[in-house]
Amino acid sequence: MIHNIPNIINQDGIACYHSNAISDEEIAYYFDELFNNLAWEQERIIMFGKEITTKRKVAFYSDPKMSYTYSNKTKQGIEWTPALLRIKNRVAAITGSFYNACLLNLYHNGEEGMGWHSDDEKEIVPNSSIASLSLGAERNFSFKHKTTKETVSLVLGNGSILDMKGEIQKHWLHALPKTKKVTAPRINLTFRQMQMA
Repeated sequence: MIHNIPNIINQDGIACYHSNAISDEEIAYYFDELFNNLAWEQERIIMFGKEITTKRKVAFYSDPKMSYTYSNKTKQGIEWTPALLRIKNRVAAITGSFYNACLLNLYHNGEEGMGWHSDDEKEIVPNSSIASLSLGAERNFSFKHKTTKETVSLVLGNGSILDMKGEIQKHWLHALPKTKKVTAPRINLTFRQMQMA
């Protein structure tokens, strides 16, 4: 368990950044394992009333009989792989939280990103931890307060964990800005506590 990690936002929620949460050897092994052996698929989302297919790829793994609906699409959880279970247990030990699902994103380069949003879908246990583990290219990440419009930005390093919890999803948006400066891929694992059916 890692203690005394400061909150990087100053109000309405908690965001704790754990740098170097896993070793360089583990990073290399897990990146290769996840990149090559997960059930990645291109995401189809509804934007401005039209269905579009993203370059970014996604995968959703979970405990049995779990589903997740966002952007008007429902994903059924796939059974954990041994590697994902090991990572989940490591993340849980670091954050002190329980997780039963993981949404993964594969960004091939910096031209793939994510716009402003909150992870506030009804399936997620309110105020529970969402722990984001980064493997691969470093990327900028930003928060924006929904009322004050204050922004907080940081760099998500290779092997780092960003633990978001409390009322952060209620009061803040977050985004992964696109950039042409990043040419390498990044895998992002977002561990979540979902409501049991």
